[in-house]
Amino acid sequence: MKIGLVQTNPVIGDFPVNCKKIVKSACEALERGCRLVVFPEMAVSGYPPQDLLERTSFLDDHERAIAGILRDLPPVDVMFGCIERRQGHPGKPLYNSVVVVRNGAVVFRARKQLLPSYDVFDETRYFEPGPPSELYTIDDLTFGVTVCEDIWHDQVGEYRVDPVKDLFTTAKRLKTTIDVLINVSASPFQRGKEDTRYAIFRSLISRFHVPFFYVNQVGGQDSLLFDGRSIAMDGNGTVIGKGAGFSEDLFVVDTDTWLGEIHGPIDEDDIAAVHDSLVMGVRDYAGKCGFKSAVLGLSGGIDSALTAALAVSALGADNVMGVALPSPYSSTDSLEDARALAANLGCRFEVLPISELFACYRKSLGPLFTGMREDLTEQNIQARIRGNLLMALSNKLGSLLLTTGNKSEMAVGYCTLYGDMSGGLAVISDVPKQLVYELSRYVNRNGEIIPVRSITKAPTAELKPDQLDQDDLPPYEMLDQILELHLEKGCSLNEIISYGFAEKVVRDILRRIRMNEYKRKQAPMGLKVTSKAFGYGRRYPNVQNYKE
Repeated sequence: MKIGLVQTNPVIGDFPVNCKKIVKSACEALERGCRLVVFPEMAVSGYPPQDLLERTSFLDDHERAIAGILRDLPPVDVMFGCIERRQGHPGKPLYNSVVVVRNGAVVFRARKQLLPSYDVFDETRYFEPGPPSELYTIDDLTFGVTVCEDIWHDQVGEYRVDPVKDLFTTAKRLKTTIDVLINVSASPFQRGKEDTRYAIFRSLISRFHVPFFYVNQVGGQDSLLFDGRSIAMDGNGTVIGKGAGFSEDLFVVDTDTWLGEIHGPIDEDDIAAVHDSLVMGVRDYAGKCGFKSAVLGLSGGIDSALTAALAVSALGADNVMGVALPSPYSSTDSLEDARALAANLGCRFEVLPISELFACYRKSLGPLFTGMREDLTEQNIQARIRGNLLMALSNKLGSLLLTTGNKSEMAVGYCTLYGDMSGGLAVISDVPKQLVYELSRYVNRNGEIIPVRSITKAPTAELKPDQLDQDDLPPYEMLDQILELHLEKGCSLNEIISYGFAEKVVRDILRRIRMNEYKRKQAPMGLKVTSKAFGYGRRYPNVQNYKE
């Protein structure tokens, strides 16, 4: 039997678009001889719809979309994720379900049993856990069907129910065998997650001795990036089919030969995956929000250079404008590097000096600042002038303003509220500084795009004479290690110190993280690529005084 595995890029709530994708791919799979076509979790609505699930009109339109699919699908079994109402029952009003449609009718359904409620997930807010699933059979093959988190029982370690084990208990009760496990999923990307998935998949195969098919959503949705990279493994854990990364795809697996199509690298380079996820994230956020172009400030530094390179890859050079906004403290080298970057990328480049505006601000504020020495206030004025000018260009041109701050800066508040934080999308706000360097070298893998000087020179905000980031921060190599231990691995003050870091340095970094929560709450939405990002999924209060 030929089975088509399809990873779609839905738009949340755009039922006509999402349903058209399902029907079109099902028709293509039928033409290629498939008997079964499998789509991701919540393929009809897109994932995650969040509080749209609390709107009756949304659920009504979802049901009308399902009715349309039942009418329009070709004569092939089609499995897809959807939402089901639970009327007249205690508990939450919805199931997160997967159904199979055959000849215009639903012939099989399974409900998600393990509902994640950690990090970016909040499914217990909306859904009721489903009952143990039955088995799905077509021709002479029997399938055990699960939804996303249902296969993460052993990895998460806090669930009492083991849906996969229960499937095999059901098979034993029915005196039959399961030929293939299927998991329909909407699993967000993060750096290194592919290795975790492979380990889970191969553990299931080893434990239950059956092939495994995984079908994942693709595309950017707000800060979440879904990588696709759907996969089929045989009973030995060998990859026999794989979907492309970060793009829609359909690939076919033949269960007679246990061979299939491989459209993406089995062992993808980690830096390449992060790069491609960010490009997809910019493209989808802009496109799904109705933007065709982007504007950003180019300082001549590495952060804005990387952001510009990602934007051009996502939107095309003709749709990106870089703007240099030199102040009295900007070096000639920085302006040269910004200009060279734009030339290498082929995007529009403009220069808007801010020295006269800065002088006007100082003159206006002078009577109120009499007798006070210059400090961060004057530095921040420059950043805020730039933010205002860039927002004006965004408004006038209808372009999405991209901010360029990295995760290391966001963590310790090394950014200006209403200044360089102004914008609509924070492209690299979950990219630590050391990863910024790695990604920049990756951008230059086939020749210089980001000027080498932007990569090699010491980072500086150029808001006062001879300023360097390291005048106020620990070296980024050290800072990023401490941030990873604290933010991603959850290490305490003393645990971080035990790794050999000076107590004074660690206390200062943790203090800065705590104090700058209010800034991050007001920052533009960022694209999530690490296991713990600021923004979506982080729930720390602004007003608190807990000190380790």
